[in-house]
Amino acid sequence: MITYKEQPNTDEEIFQVLHPLVRQWFEQKFKTFGLPQRYAVLDIHSRKNILVSAPTGSGKTLTAFLSILNELIDSAHKGILEDKTYCVYVSPLKALNNDIHVNLIAPLKEMEVLVGKELGIRVGLRTGDTTPKEKAAMLKKAPHILITTPESLAILLNSPKFSEHLRSVQWCIVDEIHALAENKRGVHLSLSLERLQRIAGHMTRVGLSATVAPLEDIAQFLVGQQRDCTIVDVQFLKHMDLQVISPLKNLMDIDYKSASSALYQTIHELVQQHKTTLIFTNTRSATERVVHTLKDSFPEHYSENIGAHHSSLGKDVRWNIEQRLRDGKLKVVVCSTSLELGIDIGYVDLVLCLGSPKSVARFLQRSGRAGHRMHDTVKARIIVQDRDDLVECALLLKSAIEKKIDRVHIPSNCLDVLAQHIYGMAIADQWNVHELYQFIRQSYNYRHLDMNEFLEILKYLSGEHVSLIDRHVYAKIWWDKETNTIGRKGKMARVIYMTNIGTIPDESFVKVKLQGTEAIVGMIDEGFVERLKPGDVFVLGGDVYQFKYSRGMVATVSAAASRSPTVPSWVSEMLPLSFDLAASIGKFRRLMAEQFDRFEKEDIVRFIASYVPVDSNAAQSIYQYFWEQYHFMQVPHDKNLVVEHYKDNERSYAVFHSLFGRRVNDCLSRAVAYAIGKQQHRDVEVGINDNGFYISYDGSVNVLKAFKVLEPKALRMVCEQAIEKSEVLKRRFRHCACRSFMILREYKGYVKRVGRQQMSSKILLDAVRRIDMNFPVLKEARREVLEDMMDFGNAQRVLEAIEKKEIVVNEIFTPLPSPFAFNLVSQGISDIIKIEDKYEFLHRMHQMVLAKIGKNMKVPADAL
Repeated sequence: MITYKEQPNTDEEIFQVLHPLVRQWFEQKFKTFGLPQRYAVLDIHSRKNILVSAPTGSGKTLTAFLSILNELIDSAHKGILEDKTYCVYVSPLKALNNDIHVNLIAPLKEMEVLVGKELGIRVGLRTGDTTPKEKAAMLKKAPHILITTPESLAILLNSPKFSEHLRSVQWCIVDEIHALAENKRGVHLSLSLERLQRIAGHMTRVGLSATVAPLEDIAQFLVGQQRDCTIVDVQFLKHMDLQVISPLKNLMDIDYKSASSALYQTIHELVQQHKTTLIFTNTRSATERVVHTLKDSFPEHYSENIGAHHSSLGKDVRWNIEQRLRDGKLKVVVCSTSLELGIDIGYVDLVLCLGSPKSVARFLQRSGRAGHRMHDTVKARIIVQDRDDLVECALLLKSAIEKKIDRVHIPSNCLDVLAQHIYGMAIADQWNVHELYQFIRQSYNYRHLDMNEFLEILKYLSGEHVSLIDRHVYAKIWWDKETNTIGRKGKMARVIYMTNIGTIPDESFVKVKLQGTEAIVGMIDEGFVERLKPGDVFVLGGDVYQFKYSRGMVATVSAAASRSPTVPSWVSEMLPLSFDLAASIGKFRRLMAEQFDRFEKEDIVRFIASYVPVDSNAAQSIYQYFWEQYHFMQVPHDKNLVVEHYKDNERSYAVFHSLFGRRVNDCLSRAVAYAIGKQQHRDVEVGINDNGFYISYDGSVNVLKAFKVLEPKALRMVCEQAIEKSEVLKRRFRHCACRSFMILREYKGYVKRVGRQQMSSKILLDAVRRIDMNFPVLKEARREVLEDMMDFGNAQRVLEAIEKKEIVVNEIFTPLPSPFAFNLVSQGISDIIKIEDKYEFLHRMHQMVLAKIGKNMKVPADAL
């Protein structure tokens, strides 16, 4: 049962259970308990499963460890401290693990100084960076507190010697649980926690999370099925000073130079007003660009006191930036997503987000990096750069203030991770198949696992598909059908498992080759390639190419100098808008349409200022944006899906104003394009963003007819057919094949690089299709694409709402794109024209829209 703790304990109630040494240390260090500690310390002391959701810097880590340290110190004082592991701490980041290690050693040494002797409490750090010498020392003398990652924990569970140390684990702490729950690392961890609990017996699970929703689902993910968990919700503990800032009063009629100057002047002024600023961008390239421009524009202010931090930089470079930030040597650090999690980076008093963070939870996590101390105010600003951004961020801020957090997506029934764990469990022990099935279903991620899917995985692992032997895929377990028991097979089983474990795929760059030649024109990352469809047009090195196909790690293209790009270069890095935030924006659009139907300008501006937290300039800008859309066409919203048709030269465009987020639009657009191909035998181009998608074509295509044949019940089948020959399925199949050990990344000391993996994957994909189109690893690749990368569930709900007429579909023909379509239809051209020319292009489009409106009505003076 999941329950919320309603009342905190008092300081005195907590002090009563603390050992005198711990109490003395705590009173000297902190004096009084923070709110998370008052709610959670006694429950952890009482061995209750608990999820603590609190902002960064509120004392979550101390909350989790205080009772555990107290227990260990009490045992040490009584001379009954054993050589075994009492607590396992798991986090997704090695850097965070290093911080925790330091932050645990320090208080233990301080207590040793107070008591005048060594306590003998050992804290061990076990990650991929741990040396063989350190591992051997841990085997000899088990750490009382083990700090590790999900991958290293799985290795330890299969280590015959070290797993003995885990037989008495009493607590398991999962930190930054929100960052694990939404991906396959979390799925992998959920099964490891079940295995750890089976070894240890009774084990208290403690989850630590920043802002996340729904907390009930995260609690269930933490504890698994049929276990109790108490939720401590103090997510909004700190006072928050949040604002949306526009560097300009007019976001449309401005040239690039003026817009850029205003943006960087605003950033510079905010940075100079604060001691330390953390700036979040949404792409790695933007991170580098911001650092370069600040140095170039204000050389007297930024030289050695500014740094860039993102995942493409080396580990040592990132660590150096983090250390200099902790030491107060940097005034400003610009990063992408790499500093969102709770690494200790010292005191930051301002967080800036350049552009929308795309989800309320992500914005609050980023904001939480400022005001790291308990009673500090969280100070964050979002700087917007266009009108779509302004509306989106205004609604995002409204949701943050109203504590409406977007829901996290937790993957279910991941068959590749399941295959990996069953292999590991078979190596460690023999299992009755029925008992194994019931055991796996204790994990929240596998609560709905179908018995047939489970048996299909066992068939694959036990080598029942004999034809796969020709592809060097051998049986990994034995399965005795008479006793219904499975176990390990082969002398190399444990080595294979230990060297290939994990869920993070190997990724690399793909060479781009010009069709009919051997000329390599450049490199693109795999994340970009998997979003390409034959016919897609993109820019590389300043030239325009059309994607044909890929083989292994080579993509073949043809020159397409006269074509406009359909896929912008940054598409693989952009964060998707959450479905919940998209729904909030859609509702606001509907309310604005109703306002324009009934009221005059002054009333509408007042409504905007009362509904969203923006200043008068922003309210005027939002009004003007909606005024133009309303009078040019109509306002699409959450109940009105507008399909806008227009022609550009000889090419036709059908723009779907489907404000559901890019993950939903990816799903719907592929389904529509597939339906057009099947029904009308025409190839079309597709472009998507968070606010909608477009279908582009030559000649005559009935786009709405194709959209209307999409039935909610048949959408899964259509989407699966649409991706069956796609790049994304090919590459995701490789990832799933590696996770399920169909492809071994390492064998007998030989490392198979990504290119070889992809070639092996292509051969395997053909082989499993011949065996069964629903072969479990292929089935999982499809599920991952549709449910984790895309958002099939909500796409289906959209079609159900259309079927029930809760959403109406309106078709409108216009001579040029409407204001709401500008960003979508112009996103591709941003790669072929200078950014200065893009501003000029948008300005020209805007003037044409105003002129068109002016023919039909009198245009307000402030619109021109």
